[in-house]
Amino acid sequence: MNEIQSHAKTQRRQETGGVADETLGDLASLREPNVSLHDLPAEHWLADEHPQEECGVIGLFTPEEDAARLTFFGLFALQHRGQEAAGIAVSDGQAMSLYKNIGMINQVFRQETLDDLHGQLAIGHTRYSTTGSSSIRNAQPFVIETIHGPLALAHNGNLVNSADLRAELMRQGVGLSSSSDTEVMTMMLARNHGATWTDRIRSAMSRWVGAYSLVILTRDRIYAVRDPWGFRPLCVGVLPNGGFAAASETGALQTLGCSAIRDVQPGEIVAMHRRALVFMQALPPVEPAAMCIFEHIYFARPDHVWDGLNVHHVRQRLGEELAAEATPEADVVIPVPDSSLPAAVGFARVAGLPFNDGFIKNRYVGRTFIEPTDSLRKRGVALKFNVIRENVAGKRLVVIDDSIVRGNTTGPLIRLLRAAGASEVHVRITCPPIAHPCFMGVDMGAYDNLIAHRRSVEDICAHIGADSLHFLSLDGMMRAVGRSEGFCQACFTGCYPVPVDLRTVKTGFERGIAR
Repeated sequence: MNEIQSHAKTQRRQETGGVADETLGDLASLREPNVSLHDLPAEHWLADEHPQEECGVIGLFTPEEDAARLTFFGLFALQHRGQEAAGIAVSDGQAMSLYKNIGMINQVFRQETLDDLHGQLAIGHTRYSTTGSSSIRNAQPFVIETIHGPLALAHNGNLVNSADLRAELMRQGVGLSSSSDTEVMTMMLARNHGATWTDRIRSAMSRWVGAYSLVILTRDRIYAVRDPWGFRPLCVGVLPNGGFAAASETGALQTLGCSAIRDVQPGEIVAMHRRALVFMQALPPVEPAAMCIFEHIYFARPDHVWDGLNVHHVRQRLGEELAAEATPEADVVIPVPDSSLPAAVGFARVAGLPFNDGFIKNRYVGRTFIEPTDSLRKRGVALKFNVIRENVAGKRLVVIDDSIVRGNTTGPLIRLLRAAGASEVHVRITCPPIAHPCFMGVDMGAYDNLIAHRRSVEDICAHIGADSLHFLSLDGMMRAVGRSEGFCQACFTGCYPVPVDLRTVKTGFERGIAR
C-alpha cells in the first residue's frame, strides 16, 4: 500500500467512526452492596476532585517485526495518562501510515487496523486534551509531508507561548486545521532550516517555552525530545530484539521487555535508528529543574521510576509525612483508590493505626476524571465507588486522598461513609492546597474552579462535611521526594518556572477555528 492510499484509508476510517460499540461492563454488578452514590440525590453525582491527566507518548524501532503491534501494547500501559483519543503512525523506511481516532486504546485499534500499519518504526499517543478540546482534529500523532520527507509528532505537555507561535505561522500563510499546540510544533519543524532533522529540532527547541516530551517519526528515524526544564517524564530503553524504545513511563518500556532504561535528560534529543541510540544535549538543562510533582502524587503508575525515584515509594513517604504532621484520634485508615493506596499504608504505619479498605472501586469504569464534560463526569462518578459498610460502621475514619481540586467529589464520598455508619471522617490530603492553575500540561481548571483559591482550609473542611481536614505541607511533600528543589510547585505556590499568561485557557485557539 503506498502512502497516498494509506492516508486515504485512514481518512475513510476517521470519517466513518472506526470505534466499535463497547460497554463499560455489567452495570448490575454496581448495585449490590452496601451504599452507592445512586442512593444520593442526583446533584451529588459530581465531578472528580483530581487534576486532569496529561498524555502518554511512545516511540520505537523494532528490526524484526511490525512496530505497530508493540506500540499498541506500549500505549496500553500508558492508558491511565489519557482516555480521549489515541493514534499510531508508522514508517517502513519509505512511506508513512497513520491511524487515530477518539476513544480508549482498545476501542480505537482492532486487529485489522494494526494489520494495515506496516513498518519497523512507529510512534503512538494517548490523549487527554490540554491545549485544544477533545475532537478528532486534535488527536495525535500529527502527520504531514515536508520537503524533507514525511514527519509525525506526538506531544506530552503544553507550550506557554503557543498562541504567539501560532499567530506567527498564520501571518506567514501557514494553514492550521486544529486547535492543538502540537500542530504548531509540527509545522515549525517542517519549516525550519537545517541540514538534518536533529538540526531542525534543536532550532525549534530554542523557541519553544514550556513543557514538551516528544516522540518524532521521520522516514528512517525516531527522535525522543525533552524540554530543558524537564517538566514531563520521558525515558528510553533497549528492546529484547535489539531495537529501541522511548515512552512517558518506565512501566511501558518494561511491558515491552526493555533493558538499560534511562531518562531522556532535560534539553536532550535521543535519536533511534537501525544502528544505535544517539544522544545529543541540544539545549543546556535549566537549573534547578522543574519536574512535575504531580507525577509522584497522582499521575504516574506506581511502578514508574523517574529521576531515580520510585513513585510507589514516594507515595508511601507522602503518607508517612502526613501522619507525622496530623494524625487524629481514629480507629482505621482507608484510602480513596487507587493512587492513595501507598500513602494510606505509609500513614497507617507511622500513625500506628489499622489499614483497611473502605471503598470498592468498579474496575470496569474508566478513570472518570479524564472525561471532558461535566455530564460525563457526573455519570462516571456515580458508577465508580461503593462503600464496605462492615469496615466503616461505627468507626472513626482517616480518609487518605491525593488532592482536592474543585471540591465537588470529596463531599459526596464523605456522605457515603456517613450513610454507611461512620462516626467520624477525618480527611488527609497528600499534597498542599492547589490554589493556582497549571499552564504546563495539567488541566486543573482556572482560578474560579479551584476551591483552595477561594476558601481557607477551615472553609473547605466545612464545605465537604469532614470532621477535620489537613493538607500535607510543602516542606513535608519535598521531604517525601527527598529533594529540596527540582520540582515545579506552581499549582501550590503560584511561582511559575516560566512566564505565563494567566488568561490562557486550554480551548483558547478554538474561537478562531471554523466549526
